[in-house]
Amino acid sequence: MNLRHIEIFHAVYVNGSVSAAARALNVSQPSVSKTLRHAESLLGFELFQRSNGRLLPTEDAHALFADVADIQERVRALREAGRNLRVGAGTTLRISALPSLALSVLPDAVARFLTRHPDVSFDLQTVHHDDLLRKLYERESDIAIASEPPRGVALSRSWLGEGELVVLYREQTMPDAPPRIELSQLVDQPIISMKGSGPIGKLFGDEIDRLGLALNEVAVARTFYIAAALVQAGVGVAIVDNFTAAASISQGLSMRPLRPSVTFDVHAIHLLDRPPSALAAEFLTLLSEEIERR
Repeated sequence: MNLRHIEIFHAVYVNGSVSAAARALNVSQPSVSKTLRHAESLLGFELFQRSNGRLLPTEDAHALFADVADIQERVRALREAGRNLRVGAGTTLRISALPSLALSVLPDAVARFLTRHPDVSFDLQTVHHDDLLRKLYERESDIAIASEPPRGVALSRSWLGEGELVVLYREQTMPDAPPRIELSQLVDQPIISMKGSGPIGKLFGDEIDRLGLALNEVAVARTFYIAAALVQAGVGVAIVDNFTAAASISQGLSMRPLRPSVTFDVHAIHLLDRPPSALAAEFLTLLSEEIERR
């Protein structure tokens, strides 16, 4: 079976009839019927039996479908990658970033870049750490901005700057907060924990373990912006990254860095065989400058 046979078989199996498959593929019914018969001839067994105007898959068709569905998904991903290449060729920068960066430093860098290159467009999206690799492989993104690349895959990274963990709190909760706060000073405070929020959350968890502290964790937030909203609502204080904190500051909220500092690196990540274009490299320079300003 070639890819055309697979596509026709999949469409008939999913849609239940030649006519419905033809509509789904935007081809003629005779074309679908002819290709289906050719596929059955090559295989040496029937794929469908007609009953009351519908085509019912045979047991052999059911056995074949799982592999065919996997191939169809791979073809879909390939077509999506090709579409993204066509759409973005030369004029569009496709950038994914962690939410903490996408809602803070990234917009400022984009604004500065477009004053220099008004003919360039951007395709911007947030990405969580677990989904970073897929977006790069399927060309949904050319570059991902994150704190730590997935391990064991063919990725390259360039250092853009440094972030740090800070305490985000309501001023009425800690009116006499020092310029820097030790985690041990928060043992009596209700804490919004970020331990399950990817590499940066793990960094916080490791620091708690290193210090041997038992904090009063009243809530676990899986994203930093949920944590910031909980602080605003008076649930407790949160240890978040400085980018999230800066973007979340509003009347009555303040932030303080930790003592000792707990820092993390910010990287631009791309596949080894797809290095950034000259335009993308220029944009990353501006993004690095914005990170340094925070």
